[in-house]
Amino acid sequence: MQHVIIVIHLMLVLALIGVVLLQRSEGGGLGIGSTGGFMTSRGTANVLTRATAILAGLFFVTSLLLSILAGINRKPTSVLQGEQSAPAAPGAPTPLGGGGGGLLNQLQGGTPPAAPAAPAAPSGPQVPQSK
Repeated sequence: MQHVIIVIHLMLVLALIGVVLLQRSEGGGLGIGSTGGFMTSRGTANVLTRATAILAGLFFVTSLLLSILAGINRKPTSVLQGEQSAPAAPGAPTPLGGGGGGLLNQLQGGTPPAAPAAPAAPSGPQVPQSK
């Protein structure tokens, strides 16, 4: 069903592009005015205008149908609620939603932070310092 609507949708797109390109230029877009010749009567303009409106309406309907069909089998899920399961090994980290303490304690392994150590000596060239 969805494949048939996609094919119809693509045919409507191509037809809509063709009908829009066939319409008479008003001389605004690229500075190119119509010089007469092919399809200059007012009756043709009305037919092309109506065809454009009908094709645009059908394009809108097929777009809605495709979006509805895409969302039929989709089940709502939540990022915040994950599966709660026990860790496989004693040393394995706990899931983000489970365990106590919060995200920072889980990232630190559940131990309190250690006192900051002295900064290491920089390696490589150093900037001369004035005294």
